[in-house]
Amino acid sequence: MPTAVISDIHGNLEALQVVLGDIEERGIDQIICLGDIIGYGPDPTQCLDLVMEKCLFAMMGNHDFAVLYEPTMFNTSAEQAAFWTRAQFEKEPDPAERRRRFEFLGNLVIRRWFEGSLFVHASPRRPINEYIFPDDVVAAPNKMAAIFDRIDTKAFCGHTHVTGVFTDEPDFYPPGDLGGAYTFRDDEKCIINPGSVGQPRDKDPRSSYAILHEDRVEFVRLEYDIPTVVKKITAIPELSDFLGQRLLEGR
Repeated sequence: MPTAVISDIHGNLEALQVVLGDIEERGIDQIICLGDIIGYGPDPTQCLDLVMEKCLFAMMGNHDFAVLYEPTMFNTSAEQAAFWTRAQFEKEPDPAERRRRFEFLGNLVIRRWFEGSLFVHASPRRPINEYIFPDDVVAAPNKMAAIFDRIDTKAFCGHTHVTGVFTDEPDFYPPGDLGGAYTFRDDEKCIINPGSVGQPRDKDPRSSYAILHEDRVEFVRLEYDIPTVVKKITAIPELSDFLGQRLLEGR
């Protein structure tokens, strides 16, 4: 059974709706979310509600953690967005709905093994906040070795918003180098980043997600209504205009 893997939605409802629509059209009924459901974007409650409804399970991302607890090591715009996002949950007039959302956030896990794969938000070593960058395969081989020591065969993570596959050579392959899909090998460990639904940072503004098959992982990019999201962000004083402008450039 194919499984859709989504990550880093960041309160971007327009992007999430397009991705969920594509998943439904493909007949995929199993979805896993790698976290950062909220933070940065203008529609956090709606995005969380959709993840609660559609996903088999979701991981705890650093922005989910920040809204539930406190933002740590965030820049000013990210911190302001976290506090604004929390306020949107707190002002829900229905106490049961408010409690349901906060309980869901509080029950997000940091690691989960499912059907032979490890799922985390950031890295197998530090699952909430360690970045695994493509440059690490050259600049930090010891870091990569320590991370690969934490997995048996394959893992999925988000956090960097950069789509691609890390292997234990170590090496990094963007989807373009793979023809859009990576086939698993018995003699190779891999860490797959499905990219970001709501805030891609690989200079491609299209929304990104992955489809896990038994023998491979497939990458999907989708256009969505970015100008509408930019207008929403610009209309909210507590959210930096940069959070909208970056969507236009995929950075």
